[in-house]
Amino acid sequence: MTQNIMIVGVGGQGTLLASKLLGRLFLEKGYDVKVSEVHGMSQRGGSVVTYVRYGEKVYSPVIDKGQADFIISFEALEAARYVEFLKQGGILVTNTQQINPMPVITGAAQYPEDIIGKLGKLNIKLEAFDALAIAKQAGSTKAVNLALLGKLSHHFDFTEQQWLDAIAASVPEKFLEMNKKAFLMGKNA
Repeated sequence: MTQNIMIVGVGGQGTLLASKLLGRLFLEKGYDVKVSEVHGMSQRGGSVVTYVRYGEKVYSPVIDKGQADFIISFEALEAARYVEFLKQGGILVTNTQQINPMPVITGAAQYPEDIIGKLGKLNIKLEAFDALAIAKQAGSTKAVNLALLGKLSHHFDFTEQQWLDAIAASVPEKFLEMNKKAFLMGKNA
């Protein structure tokens, strides 16, 4: 059986590192893994989507609407934008942070109100928390990705050491302790 994970965020938030780290973990468990990156205007703070699919045999890296078992969202509006890709009863792990998209910045649109409240009324399992605050506490706003993965880690049968080893294999040495700290703090959030 193939499992599907979507990682959604805004350019520069570390979605690609998160997908590579997950891919590494599933490969080490012996799964066939496909990782696909779909870039919007990532260089300009636009939407970025990454698919991670794993199972006995995975034929396509793409996830269609209603097929995602998990969505990891780095920002509230991105969670709302992609929630239709989640299966009924699927799990949405989201940062509560709000990043204004260009139409809001230019005044052409308003940032939607109470996104997290509206998501909570859907037939999904919602795990919303302030991953940005955890990342800052861990030492860098760039560690939101590891805080989110920490929260997600409860849904997989990897040991804490397997997660920490994958982090060590995926991030530069000078950022390793900070990233491990963010992961553990997210796990305990």
